[in-house]
Amino acid sequence: MKITLLGYGKMGKAIEKVALERGHEIVNTIDLNNIADREKIGESEAEVVIEFSSPHAAYENLKSCMAQGVKTVSGTTGWLDHKEEIEKLCVENDAAFFYASNYSIGVNLFFKLNEVLAKMMSKHKQYEIFTSEIHHTEKLDSPSGTAITLAEGIMNNNIQKSKWVNNEIPKEDEVAIWSSREGKVPGTHNVKYISEIDEIEIKHTAYSRLGFAQGAVIAAEWLVDKKGVLGMDDMLKL
Repeated sequence: MKITLLGYGKMGKAIEKVALERGHEIVNTIDLNNIADREKIGESEAEVVIEFSSPHAAYENLKSCMAQGVKTVSGTTGWLDHKEEIEKLCVENDAAFFYASNYSIGVNLFFKLNEVLAKMMSKHKQYEIFTSEIHHTEKLDSPSGTAITLAEGIMNNNIQKSKWVNNEIPKEDEVAIWSSREGKVPGTHNVKYISEIDEIEIKHTAYSRLGFAQGAVIAAEWLVDKKGVLGMDDMLKL
């Protein structure tokens, strides 16, 4: 498979390493130094674009890819106010768009576990719900996309909760996300249900970026013969 990397930071380099190990070819890497190449991706031999850039760059990156009808896997977080527009462009231009807030297979199983637990706990109002996330100090967005996905999973399965707040004392209808940035932590996420008499907790800890990189390459392999708006639930049949 021929891949263009759109964004060539630490995640882009980790994805390159995994892709080459799996027998794929990187035909181009695009970052700020050669951003004009972004507008020519549709003319290149790339079969799939893998986009891991930054919150302020992702929207323009993805808009360009969709306008060119390119198959694109994206893992950039912090731009999701524009997600509906990108999905519409994907359909209009007969492209393929695969988005996940986290490409770790383990995290996506954790997402499903979170939803099941939230549904089970929705009738037990004596429990307060708190979520937390810790990431490395270079992460630009807060809370993480993974933390937002977890909060949304709770909200979708608990009618008492209608919104999330970050680093604030929550109101009764809010899910609290507590975010912190420490050292070089790849990513740790917790969901806790706390009552006066006990506590229930589920937790996912990432040990390196390789799990995310591997998941992104697997998603690209899966997407190469597909069209439309897709995600991890489709690929993993969750």
